[in-house]
Amino acid sequence: MIQLSPTPRIETDRLVLRAPAAGDWPHWRDFMSTDRARFVRDGDFDEGKVWRAFGHVIGHWVMRGWGMFAITAKGDDTPIGMAGPWFPAGWPEREIGWTIWSGAAEGRGLAREAAVAARDHAFGTLGWDTAVSYVDARNTRSIALAERLGATLDDTAKAPASDRPCLVFRHPAGSSKGAA
Repeated sequence: MIQLSPTPRIETDRLVLRAPAAGDWPHWRDFMSTDRARFVRDGDFDEGKVWRAFGHVIGHWVMRGWGMFAITAKGDDTPIGMAGPWFPAGWPEREIGWTIWSGAAEGRGLAREAAVAARDHAFGTLGWDTAVSYVDARNTRSIALAERLGATLDDTAKAPASDRPCLVFRHPAGSSKGAA
């Protein structure tokens, strides 16, 4: 697999978090073309915008030295989503983000498992002392996940500029190991 920037590989009980790769593009595109992507996609599906968004994910690693990881099941390199630290230019704060691309992967605790590993990486390896998650106010599944991760609604925190209503969840400081 060709990589633009060296990235860590994180393993959990069931998952591998690895660098996003060019071969992940069709899976991202397919996810972004569905209604399941409505909370992360701006407007209707536009392949050009989706292509640039995926380039943004890969480029983040090059420009920051860290970024979102592709999530795969152990033993299968097919990406089922993404999770990780995120801080593009213009973002008010560093974020822990997640998406599950495959409907078949939902409801199995995989997003939580990946988000815990990504948050441990951000607080441990990257040395972060705080992080938020920006969640569309209509995304009940991600709101529930943020709460399961121990993050609390922070009404004082600024959200990224958007026409969509966004909630800001503040993660507990330090390692997330053992978060319920």
